[in-house]
Amino acid sequence: MEHVTVVTGGSRGIGAATCLRLARDGHRIAVGYRSNAHAAEQVVAGVRAAGADAVAVRADTSAEDDVLALFDAAAQRLGPVTGLVNNAGIASPLGPLADLDTGELRRVMDVNVIGAFLCARQAARVMTAGGAIVNVSSTAATLGSPGNYVHYAASKAAVDALTLGLAKELAAAGVRVNGVAPGFVHTEIHEQTGDPNRAANVVARIPAGRLGTPEEIAEAIAWLLSPAASYATGTTLRVAGGL
Repeated sequence: MEHVTVVTGGSRGIGAATCLRLARDGHRIAVGYRSNAHAAEQVVAGVRAAGADAVAVRADTSAEDDVLALFDAAAQRLGPVTGLVNNAGIASPLGPLADLDTGELRRVMDVNVIGAFLCARQAARVMTAGGAIVNVSSTAATLGSPGNYVHYAASKAAVDALTLGLAKELAAAGVRVNGVAPGFVHTEIHEQTGDPNRAANVVARIPAGRLGTPEEIAEAIAWLLSPAASYATGTTLRVAGGL
């Protein structure tokens, strides 16, 4: 089976690392990105250097037309879509729920929940037997993130429910749906919290004593997309250094 995989939020962090890791397994990659075309093209170049094909496609995953265009571009340029890494997500400034700005709440929910559902829905429409979806969640979904971003945690809990429910819907069609829940990983998302030192400040809470890397999360995603995980569906794999 030839693998054609859509990776949302593919221009940086976990998404970029996943694109490069999947290229080593021969996946053709549609690198979805929202604004940084240069970074997306660099990822495309890295995928091609690894011997696979790729295309960068601008898409706001919270916009239905953009999601449809992303999947259409992937199919037209690379072939029938067989995989989705539902990775695009955002955070917002840290603080208690009582202080949360309504605009920030809607923005996080639009991207992390509506966007994830739109992409998963389109994958469910186009995939056939052998297809696989990996939704990128967070340990925040089970920890709640009190005092930091309860709304972000809730958005990722919705992603976990999506993983479980859609896995049961698509199992008979031979399409697997799983999730990966990273803990604290060294990526740019921490800058969105208003505390650029946040990642370093939380190391003491991590049993493993360090932050994770995007490449470590990418390995888990690659396994869940691979034939080696053929009996895994409806599960969310925690990759969090013990959190």
